[in-house]
Amino acid sequence: MSPIKSPVAVCTAVNLKRDYIMGEYTVTALDNVSLLLYPGEFVVFLGPSGSGKSTLLNILGGLDRPSSGELHYREHDLVHASDSELTTYRREHVGFVFQFYNLIPSLTALENVELVTEIADNPMDALRALEMVEMGGRSSHFPSQLSGGEQQRVAIARAIAKQPDMLLCDEPTGALDLKTGLLVLEALRRANEQLGATVVIITHNAAIADMGDRAIRLADGRIASEKINKKKLLPQEIHW
Repeated sequence: MSPIKSPVAVCTAVNLKRDYIMGEYTVTALDNVSLLLYPGEFVVFLGPSGSGKSTLLNILGGLDRPSSGELHYREHDLVHASDSELTTYRREHVGFVFQFYNLIPSLTALENVELVTEIADNPMDALRALEMVEMGGRSSHFPSQLSGGEQQRVAIARAIAKQPDMLLCDEPTGALDLKTGLLVLEALRRANEQLGATVVIITHNAAIADMGDRAIRLADGRIASEKINKKKLLPQEIHW
């Protein structure tokens, strides 16, 4: 069965290339990458360090621009968008989850999530977002009072509180042990299924690929392979 929830792509990339000038040399981080992302998909990008995963994620999220190629979010041209338009795109449509949690130490878990709800156009209640990741009972705790996995789940709650169309996750389990990492993956799975967000995870952990609708492997800045999972595994079925 096709993983595509809708025949109309939410994000279309054509021949994306990203070069970096390093003194006298040019380093190509992305080399003519083309892909489609569909509403409600769960997509896992795999590859070693230097394969182009983070560069691709940053471009999809409007944090960076390609050197050449095309990128559209629905009808919006992100390659030629102004800085202000990219800011609006990130604020209204994209949620980010990074390997390091970036919580504000002086604010409680609830207050960290509320920061996002104050600037979002159609936010969910901050406590509901924490409850979605099973952190409602820790809403009054400060980051220093939370474990790494709990902090990551607060970061996910913060990302989903604005109800983004796309949730982009850069190594969300990279700093966590197996048990804690599975809790984080379950939170992302729940966001995908309950909110209908397109979830993109980049990781070097091949085991995570089996819980996605698709697993796309990058190597040397190119898409090396793509696999469609006919049966997705639940996080608790994954081992690494």
